[in-house]
Amino acid sequence: MLHAQEKTTSKELGSKQDTSKNSIQDTTQNNFKEVSGQDTVKMKDEDGLETVVTITANDSSWNEISKNILHLYNGAKVKYEGFELAADYIRLDRNTNILFAKGVIDHTGKYIGRPVVIMPGESPIAVDSLLYNYKTQVPKTFGVMTEMGGGYIQAREVRKNIYDEMSFYSGLYSTCDLPEPHTHFGIRITKGLATQKQIIAGPSYLVVQGIPLKFLAIPFGFFPKQDKKSSGFLFPSFGEDAARGFAMRDLGWYLTFNDYWDSEIRGNLYSKGTWEASVRTQYLVNYKFNGNFNLRYGSFVEGVEGTANFGRSKDFNFTWNHTQRQEANPGTSFSASVNFGTRSYLKNSAAGGTYDPRALTNNRLNSSVAYGKVFADGKVNFTSNLRHEQDLTTGRVSLDLPSFSLNVATFNPFDSKDRIGEQKWYQRITVGYSVQGQNKIVTGDSILFRKESLKNFTNGVQHSIPVGLSLSVLKYFQFNTSMNYTERWYLQSVRNRLANEVYGYRSVRDTIQGFRRAYDYSFSSGLSTKVYGMYPKMGKIEAMRHTITPSINVNYRPDFSDARYGFYRDFTDENGLYRKYSIFENGIYGGPSAGNSFGIGFSVDNNIEAKIRDDKDSTGTGFKKIPIIQGLTFSGNYNMAADSLKLSSIGFSGRTSVFNQKININFNGAFDPYSYDTYTGNRINRYAIKDGSLARLTNFGLSFDYSFNPNANKNRSNNIDSIRNDMPNMTPEQAQALSRISSDPNAFVDFNIPWNLAGSFSMNYAKVFNSTERRMDTRLTSTVNIHGDFNVTPKWKVQFNTGYDFVQKEASMTNISIYRDLHCWDMSVGWVPFGRYKSYNITIRAKSSILQDLKLSKRNSHFTF
Repeated sequence: MLHAQEKTTSKELGSKQDTSKNSIQDTTQNNFKEVSGQDTVKMKDEDGLETVVTITANDSSWNEISKNILHLYNGAKVKYEGFELAADYIRLDRNTNILFAKGVIDHTGKYIGRPVVIMPGESPIAVDSLLYNYKTQVPKTFGVMTEMGGGYIQAREVRKNIYDEMSFYSGLYSTCDLPEPHTHFGIRITKGLATQKQIIAGPSYLVVQGIPLKFLAIPFGFFPKQDKKSSGFLFPSFGEDAARGFAMRDLGWYLTFNDYWDSEIRGNLYSKGTWEASVRTQYLVNYKFNGNFNLRYGSFVEGVEGTANFGRSKDFNFTWNHTQRQEANPGTSFSASVNFGTRSYLKNSAAGGTYDPRALTNNRLNSSVAYGKVFADGKVNFTSNLRHEQDLTTGRVSLDLPSFSLNVATFNPFDSKDRIGEQKWYQRITVGYSVQGQNKIVTGDSILFRKESLKNFTNGVQHSIPVGLSLSVLKYFQFNTSMNYTERWYLQSVRNRLANEVYGYRSVRDTIQGFRRAYDYSFSSGLSTKVYGMYPKMGKIEAMRHTITPSINVNYRPDFSDARYGFYRDFTDENGLYRKYSIFENGIYGGPSAGNSFGIGFSVDNNIEAKIRDDKDSTGTGFKKIPIIQGLTFSGNYNMAADSLKLSSIGFSGRTSVFNQKININFNGAFDPYSYDTYTGNRINRYAIKDGSLARLTNFGLSFDYSFNPNANKNRSNNIDSIRNDMPNMTPEQAQALSRISSDPNAFVDFNIPWNLAGSFSMNYAKVFNSTERRMDTRLTSTVNIHGDFNVTPKWKVQFNTGYDFVQKEASMTNISIYRDLHCWDMSVGWVPFGRYKSYNITIRAKSSILQDLKLSKRNSHFTF
């Protein structure tokens, strides 16, 4: 028992104080941080050993010596062995060895300062009030709320015995953390017993929206109690698809194997016979690596039964993503991003049931598995990849099994470590080295795994050695000269021949096995400088600067089709046409180029900036810089060694921004200085200016995007940073959720952003020769896309995405989504009003605790937290 001569440290009072005169802070936070004015008391346990009891109070304490009772007020704390208690009022009765704790009512009538208790070996529990016998260590609590496995258990009364078992009365299991769950789907348990590994419940029944459904009651129940993830049923969502009928989506089962990996098995069923199944597995090893893979398979009914176009197609898709932490193995990296399957899966499955317009219009699937290693203090870098590219339109598949590269950082071979002073010109010479190899096959997806296809692998290795020198000349010019040597190694080369057949000769190409090497080299030297121009003051424009960066270079490359190199052969086809061909045609890294080249390259880069008086600056002396034109570049080459068509096409590109840099505009294109043959469409050696035009515009592209609320992305990032700082001890699941939100913010609905509206526009123009009508035709594509969202109320949000193709004169896929935040649950309604994927979907699901804190709802039902 406690000694009677203990000290009170906040205030020492000999008689009863009027506690109503003490100011009580309005706070609901309790913690066990040590504060000034603590009292330490020693007592003996059953074995006669002394134990320290720590007693503190932020406001005051009152010791009733006559009754041997101690009262503690406002932020009171008691620590005894493994037991800790914090509350705004604590009463310690030494006669009965009982602690009583409760909250207080502040001036607004709000019940604050609820007791927070930590039992030995357990997590903190908030209660309305508490009785605790510190001698028998048996507590009795009232109005308990605690978290268990993502849900919350509340009970009117809980009592713990000496066997570490808790009996409770009038319990409520809910996914809501509010004292009175406003949106409640849960179970009311009249009475029960909770042990370390199980919960035994008496009569229990379901409660929905506060309405008891006692006709669904069970007389008793037995539930395993786990402090980790457990397997269970995944509730489906319901809706309708115009092509496949009524739907039950995402019905499944969740499987957890251990702390490192788990899986979910899901299925979709449609009333018109279509079905889908998927298996998604996630794995995580803290501080080392994490990833997931997903296999999806579907049997899709197409057309109308009884018609010629009726049928069934079977498609699949497989994805795998793996990320390794840098600190797990410094200097070594391994990552994977795999996505392959049948070409019609995304179309038939409506992008896996997500109706994502970006996925539905995607014509390519790409995969990469990469390994990297850094050697020699970062000077040597080795990487290796397994790649896959699949064209969903043509069915062509390209595989790299594998490709690799090794790069050595450039160095100065003639420089000295002991050099003093500036480098001499020869010490500025730099040398580099790189080698890359590839083993590749390109074939159709339907014959990819046949034996005859596997014989079509091509391979090669390419070495590159660049040598360079850069010097300042005449103060204002930069002189650059370089030599590049490239060598290729192949295990195959080709030969053309004529085969004598019954009806005449036929051209045949043979693949000859055997090692062959091909090399080439080139030289280049050039000068560049910068020219600055200033324009006079115009209105609010205080100054305007034009920066011009012209450059010119002379380049030379020998004719590697000369017979002395042996890289080219002569061939006359069955029609008597003579030509030279490279024996390395269709090689992975190509072959040395034919034709002598002695050219003059040129380019001009332009940047224009304006300094404008800032009207928001009250001093009248503030200015802001505005970019008018950025990176407007023209470039080309003139080959003096060519016998015709010496001037190349003139390419141009640039970018700018308008409306206070809220709209970014990018453009690019090319001019052809030569006319074309009206019969074949090929360029001819006749300048276009002789036909009345300076040059022909062969292609032009323009694109821009704009957001009316540019702070949307910034606010989302701030929200994520805030919750990350507020939750320093996140679980692996919460950390993974934040990682997913950061990498794909559009997968979640952020109620913290009241509205966002953004749009983009792209246009491409090209001149293409029409061989039928013998003229150049114009091909034009022009599309606009608008997407955004807005909060109807703080709990309702509407999202939309739509677009229009001005050439096809039709709208792109439009979808509208409505979200309702139900605090611990969320509801979403998705609607595609027209088109091939016309459908709707209704989903109600429990929300994880981290998403509740972020006020985010998950959009994609195929990702689990």
